[in-house]
Amino acid sequence: MCAIVGVYGSDNAAKIAYYALFAMQHRGQESTGISTADNRTIHLVKDRGLVTEVFDEEVFKVLTGRCAIGHNRYSTAGDDSVLDAQPVFARYKLGEISVAHNGNLVNKNEVRNELIDNGAIFQTGMDTENIVHLIAKSQKDALVDRIKDMLSKIEGAYCLAIQSRSKMFVIRDRFGIRPLSLGKLPDGGWIVASETCAFDLVGAQFVRDVNPGEMLIFEEGKEIYSEQIFEPDYRPCAFEYIYFARPDSVIDGKNVYEMRLRMGRKLAEEAPADVDLVLPVPDSGVAAARGYAEGLGAAFEMGIVRNHYVGRTFIEPTQEIRDLKVKLKLSPIRPIIEGKRVAVIDDSLVRGTTSRQIVKMLKEAGAAEVHMRIAAPEIKFPCRYGIDTPTKAELISANHSVEEIAELIGADSLGFLSIEGLVEALGKERNYSLVSFDGDYFAGGNADSPGCSV
Repeated sequence: MCAIVGVYGSDNAAKIAYYALFAMQHRGQESTGISTADNRTIHLVKDRGLVTEVFDEEVFKVLTGRCAIGHNRYSTAGDDSVLDAQPVFARYKLGEISVAHNGNLVNKNEVRNELIDNGAIFQTGMDTENIVHLIAKSQKDALVDRIKDMLSKIEGAYCLAIQSRSKMFVIRDRFGIRPLSLGKLPDGGWIVASETCAFDLVGAQFVRDVNPGEMLIFEEGKEIYSEQIFEPDYRPCAFEYIYFARPDSVIDGKNVYEMRLRMGRKLAEEAPADVDLVLPVPDSGVAAARGYAEGLGAAFEMGIVRNHYVGRTFIEPTQEIRDLKVKLKLSPIRPIIEGKRVAVIDDSLVRGTTSRQIVKMLKEAGAAEVHMRIAAPEIKFPCRYGIDTPTKAELISANHSVEEIAELIGADSLGFLSIEGLVEALGKERNYSLVSFDGDYFAGGNADSPGCSV
């Protein structure tokens, strides 16, 4: 779920990357980093923490050059992430290189073990380090050929920004699982970013999405070079529309907020509830709740207040922190809720932690009935492409019926959007990646394979 950005041909490359990462902070909160290149060397600053905590004016005196790549890290493993911050920098035979990666390599362990057998020494648990080693160990003469050599050896989901001292390479895997867009900056430079909301903040004009299987090469004084490395097998991740992306972003030509409205309306058709009020779980449940209220013809109220200074519970790596942060993050408005039958709309239900706390809070605030509705299908399978669902044991829908889950979370009833309803809401012209819902591990493997580790 990480965010990546690449900026090329701009005198303010580092600051543009900074603002882009700020706009995409929702995609990762554990660590952040920016590296810049000035044709002579690569400069790197990265650390744990939010974008505004890691970077200040002094840092930008170091980050010189007209090319910058950046990264916000979303960790799906529970380890300390200080060593795993990106971009990953290395010196090798052809000079210096820096890599930012969003996604998850499903053959990570096989590749890593082979590299170790051949003498490689690893410093982190990231599969991104595989990428650096594969490039460094390639016997090709040119960096572009080393990158192609590396790409032939990795499998899974990835968006990559790779920086040398003078060039920038941007690659999206053949499935296009994670979003990546190209924009033009006001000063004539270029920007690529995981979400278009980054373009809005820096005043960039959207040009197009990077195609699945495509590599773009940016070089001073030359037009962008595009090469289709792999035949596309486009399967964008439905979770981008359900949860990950900011509502003002446009992915594959579709506004995320409008897609969530459609999901909510479809949910009202499939799982109606006899209620007085419809409440969203803020913030990612707001659009779906509006759609659900419209579909029912019921009143919509912002009856739950979110503290925006607390991180997203789904990103936190330990269960103890999740339990505490739900209480810190969400508070019900008693006068709106008391004595009412309410439907509360959330974007997804993974472990049940947040839902259980929300139902409890609403009933303690005096709700007569609480009907939980989820604007996504049941998550029954772990995802290998960058979602924090490591094992089936953690997925409540993989182990319990809808009725059992309703009882476990204390809700008067529970309803999910069907897979068919989700596809209808998103549009049937795309073959979406729905692995969390249907277990279709189209890139190989099986539903019991380990979860993501980026």
